[in-house]
Amino acid sequence: MALPGDVVSVRLTVSSAGAQVKSGGVFVDLRAVETVRLPSGTQSGVSLQTSKSSYTSFEQQFAIAPTFTLAPNETKVFEGQVRLPSNVEPSFMGHYAQHEWAIRGRLEMTGNDPDSGFSAIRVGAKG
Repeated sequence: MALPGDVVSVRLTVSSAGAQVKSGGVFVDLRAVETVRLPSGTQSGVSLQTSKSSYTSFEQQFAIAPTFTLAPNETKVFEGQVRLPSNVEPSFMGHYAQHEWAIRGRLEMTGNDPDSGFSAIRVGAKG
């Protein structure tokens, strides 16, 4: 769990799957999405249909390492820090609405940028 304004330490491990890899750098992506789901009607207490709307309330990439080359079958570990802004909304799960934070590591390269996939993190509230 992190709080607004906190510094979060990150560690990313990248490996070549056999060929040389020329990378444009290592990045961490942080985002928050608010989602609202409202039932549009009920019948005998059972929801018939649900309307859904989402809004990305925060999205930022953080550079962890500059351009580099991985030799065939080489593995490198990169460490860095990500600071959450002090004015962000915390995570929450309500009956109809939720605000979820996620983080991922990413290697920039030609073609499809390999990434870790987004993993949920919890951001608390100060005060």
